[in-house]
Amino acid sequence: MNLEEALDGWPSGGSNQSAGGVWPGGQPANPTWPGQTSNPTWPSGPSGGGGAWPGGNPSQPTHPTWPSPSPQPPPPGGWPNPSPGPTPGPGPGPGPSFPVSPQQNLVVPYKQNLPHGVYEKMLITIAGTIHPKAERITVNLATDRDIAFHFNPRFNEAGRQVVVRNSCVDGRWGKEERQVERFPFSRGQQFEMKIMVTNAGFKVAVNNSHLVDYQHRITPLRTINKLSIYYDLTLSRVTVETLP
Repeated sequence: MNLEEALDGWPSGGSNQSAGGVWPGGQPANPTWPGQTSNPTWPSGPSGGGGAWPGGNPSQPTHPTWPSPSPQPPPPGGWPNPSPGPTPGPGPGPGPSFPVSPQQNLVVPYKQNLPHGVYEKMLITIAGTIHPKAERITVNLATDRDIAFHFNPRFNEAGRQVVVRNSCVDGRWGKEERQVERFPFSRGQQFEMKIMVTNAGFKVAVNNSHLVDYQHRITPLRTINKLSIYYDLTLSRVTVETLP
């Protein structure tokens, strides 16, 4: 089975999903999202379609599914509800593991090397607070010479809020992608952003709701070995994990 077939049921921001999609390489009967205890879901689309974890969820889960159809601003102390104890480490998986430790008030610009590059099932989580007078924030995933994924929310571009995605190869920017159904960031507010890597591209969720997909324009993925975060935000947490 190839990746496209395996991800056939993966939500992409809407409600047209297949109930029979399976996680690449198979999955346990009751998969768990890192840090959760039972049957979570990948962030659903803005329509609240309830995108299911590949393979489906039980019809009567014992805990509320994640996320809610209409995400609310995260409570103080993190998003979603914080749990006691240290931040959980990366789960087992085919890719390399990274140590994960609580971090507070990380310096911006923030730069982190990814010694093994990016790979399928890598999950990057970025949490922080947007500055009250923010104009833009930027997250880049780059090689030694090119920008593979440029994620650039702009709070006031000629009076509009936009989320620009692009790649820069050999010093030249490609075609911008701008289409989103909503702008998920608010000035002065906390946020949590997740970037999940697949063999096809990057999936981005903000505040527990799926936002965009971006197809890879640079391969091999192992050459994408740098994470950078810039501009008008305060960082409280950056983690890199391998999903099971």
